[in-house]
Amino acid sequence: MMLILEAYFKNYPARKKVAEFLFENGLSVKNGKIYLRDVEVPISELARIIGVNRKIVYHTIEYIEKTYPLKLIFEKLNPLPSLIDVAPLMGWEVLEIELDKEKYLRGFSEVLRLLYENGVPVMEVFSRNLREEPSKLYIVIDGTLPVEVFVRVKEMEGFRKLILHTPEKDKEKFVCNYCEVKYCPKRILIEKMASL
Repeated sequence: MMLILEAYFKNYPARKKVAEFLFENGLSVKNGKIYLRDVEVPISELARIIGVNRKIVYHTIEYIEKTYPLKLIFEKLNPLPSLIDVAPLMGWEVLEIELDKEKYLRGFSEVLRLLYENGVPVMEVFSRNLREEPSKLYIVIDGTLPVEVFVRVKEMEGFRKLILHTPEKDKEKFVCNYCEVKYCPKRILIEKMASL
């Protein structure tokens, strides 16, 4: 998608910035306005957040609507709700796995097979394999990942990096040079408050 935006907005860097923001956040363009699903987004607030003036946003909307291929794409955009950011608060874990582009599909299927074989309950899977970005796979699991599965993920073919988002601080001791553990201090605080 970024290549499409690059092609259509190559002479308009400020408009490109607006179009990229709209695309990345799933904001649609319809009838001269910008929407988050069915809610109209104020142009002045959008311009402030993006760091451009309102005129640039209006010119971007106009350009998108008069350019048929862009219009087809932007009128259908929607944000994708995800559990990724809230999972550790709920006591769940998120595997954020970076894979080699050439071995992306194999790595994707190997991770899911490994989770299935070990009875790890998967709640959500989200993946990005765009040309200009690292290939990433996000998997939200119900509960926490068994340590032996954590170790086997790191040994997979095509594996580059693993970030484990977890409510458990003690998982930090299982990391290597290719891994990182981000535990949720808010989850720990919630548990302490609940025990009072």
